Amino acid sequence: MKIRHLLLTAGVACCLLSCGTSSDNGKDSEMNRFISELMDKMTLKEKLGQLNLPSGGDMITGNVQNSPLAEAIRKEEIGGFFNVLGVEKIRELQRVAVEETRLKIPLIVGNDVIHGYKTIFPIPLAMSCSWDTAAVARAASIAAKEASADGICWTFSPMVDVARDARWGRIAEGNGEDPYLGAQLTRAYVKGYQGDNLQKSDSSVMACVKHFAFYGASESGRDYNIADMSRIRMYNEFMEPYRAAVEAGAGSVMSSFNTVDGVPATANKWLLTDLLRKEWGFDGLLVTDYNSIGEMNTHGVAPLKEASARALNAGTDMDMVSYGFLNTLEESLKEGKVTEARIDEACRRVLEMKYKLGLFDDPYKYCKPERARNELFTDENRSEARRIAAETFVLLKNEGGTLPLKREGRIALIGPMGDARNNMCGMWSATCDPERHVTPLDGLRSAAGDQAEIVYAKGSNIYYDERTEKGAVGTRPLQRGDNKALLEEALRVARGADVIVAALGEAADMSGESASRTDIRIPDAQRDLLKALKETGKPIVLLLFTGRPLDLTWEEDNLPAILNVWFAGSETGDAVADMLFGKTVPSGKLSTTFPRSVGQVPIYYSQVNTGRPDPNPDEFNRYQSNYLDERNDGLYPFGYGLSYTTFEYGEMSLNQTTMPKGGSLKVTVPLKNTGEYDGAEIVQLYIHDRYADIARPVKELKGFQRVFLKKGESRDVTFTLTAEDLKYYNSELTYGYDPGEFEVMIGPNSRDVQKKTFNAD
Repeated sequence: MKIRHLLLTAGVACCLLSCGTSSDNGKDSEMNRFISELMDKMTLKEKLGQLNLPSGGDMITGNVQNSPLAEAIRKEEIGGFFNVLGVEKIRELQRVAVEETRLKIPLIVGNDVIHGYKTIFPIPLAMSCSWDTAAVARAASIAAKEASADGICWTFSPMVDVARDARWGRIAEGNGEDPYLGAQLTRAYVKGYQGDNLQKSDSSVMACVKHFAFYGASESGRDYNIADMSRIRMYNEFMEPYRAAVEAGAGSVMSSFNTVDGVPATANKWLLTDLLRKEWGFDGLLVTDYNSIGEMNTHGVAPLKEASARALNAGTDMDMVSYGFLNTLEESLKEGKVTEARIDEACRRVLEMKYKLGLFDDPYKYCKPERARNELFTDENRSEARRIAAETFVLLKNEGGTLPLKREGRIALIGPMGDARNNMCGMWSATCDPERHVTPLDGLRSAAGDQAEIVYAKGSNIYYDERTEKGAVGTRPLQRGDNKALLEEALRVARGADVIVAALGEAADMSGESASRTDIRIPDAQRDLLKALKETGKPIVLLLFTGRPLDLTWEEDNLPAILNVWFAGSETGDAVADMLFGKTVPSGKLSTTFPRSVGQVPIYYSQVNTGRPDPNPDEFNRYQSNYLDERNDGLYPFGYGLSYTTFEYGEMSLNQTTMPKGGSLKVTVPLKNTGEYDGAEIVQLYIHDRYADIARPVKELKGFQRVFLKKGESRDVTFTLTAEDLKYYNSELTYGYDPGEFEVMIGPNSRDVQKKTFNAD
């Protein structure tokens, strides 16, 4: 059924013109005419209904025709919904909208498709450690294909908040600490989700970039907390990924929970209208986060009615969950607190989104049960997830070539994450089917075959305290055992083994939303297990599960090998086995600095020097910027990651010592694989502006390349710097650069670099 045809019979005359993922700044005359003529027929209540986005909560059972959601649709009180799963249920609700309402306007259907739908990819923080934009785009495309096959056309992803505080649980959901890397990956996510022609494709979905803005700078790492900073810091350190999303054509943006300059982001006119719309030219849909209009009352800013008016006037188009727009704006309009023109503008953007998704042409384009039967969790999708997972693993230590393991003897897999099937996918994976997934125990036994014996012991609970563990594991509980008995069993198994693989760290729900931690070490029961295992004298590989940077100072000092596998998704078990046995070679590099102590956070590589920088990190220096009890630098720097092979960097060279105005500069470094394995290296380029209008970071990432080399192979790696790479926002928030001396650095991470200088005219 074509809704356009139904509207034509009601007197709406238009022809449908193909459009991409943006409305070309309002120049799409056919779309504008279509929506204008539709809106001419809408009552105020129908317009307000389009601005209302409730959660279905996937609580609908039985006959969805009689559900509260269906009744709200019949009353034309909603423009879409989210958190209803299953193509049949979604199709029936869409049918109610287009067959049982006056104007037959289709619904948009959203869901948190964060790192996969049924085929689950590594958590986003892990994905960022691949530094592979093509892989990120492929993962997002597969997620979109699966979600769209099951009735969903809108994903609340990607989350692009720059995050530098490991205490904040949602660091797991983003791209790490660096705005440049974050921007490159953001573009890849948007491209992967939305494809080349969103309106014509039934396997692409609308992206929703979040959280706008600065949510990742939550004070003290506590979720939903204030994020406060200067405009200079906003523009130079946190804005770039959001702006990249707009430039990539993201169809929607979600405002954040936090305040910006004391005003909740959802009602911040400078943020939503002056910056996002006017300065950046964003013309898509702006939706709130979950009940954030209602929460303005708790912020102490405004009760629901006033909050709704303020949010609308600030530029918000769609109200998620609070029902403030639906239930209060009509009265606010009568009181002159809002204008009909602003209501119309918000309604238009909701309808434009539906147009861009092709729903007016075919409201059932995402509701085809045969796709759901044939396109979810396919062998092809799983194979891609397995390959990508390997790219995200970061080898943090490998003393004496402990890894890869040989397929021989007896290998003891010990730890609560070794066989925790329901925890492999990590946070934000409510659509996964854990019973279909492979654990590390399954993967190792399958890969070892009859060549090695794999023995297993859980070894410990997550925490000693049952109440602490209950809160930590959330919706993915693990069966608890007696702490003493678990340890005794683990030691018995370990003593009979040749090597120990300790699968430890966080449980899946210990990171993500509402999962802030003040102690970012491996939890207590598991730390004691590790110490006891060390006493056996057996070589230990720490197979680390985490959704955030951890304090691993004891582990670095006491264990020969540490492989961080994050939470790698539905294919974790096989991907881990591939890596441990050397079928794949580590290439991941950290997108966040790992601290030496929680007292260092927030910590990040691109710091600005104080007037008294620490002259010697190995000792305390009075009246210098350092700690009494710890070094300034992190344990593992941004960009760090080892491999089973080794790479030799030759001396870098510049094609000239001056970058002419309007010109460019080429930076080249020879790279050779000097080890015994084929492998990929991520070559990183940084710059430093020596003298500028404001103090500039000691290093800023401005380029990277994934370079695959066979063992013994060499290649020259070349970067091209332009004036754009030198620009920043100065004290007047003017975007440009200061002519003068710059340093350029190249290396395998942000710490171990070689340096040359050049001048920019």
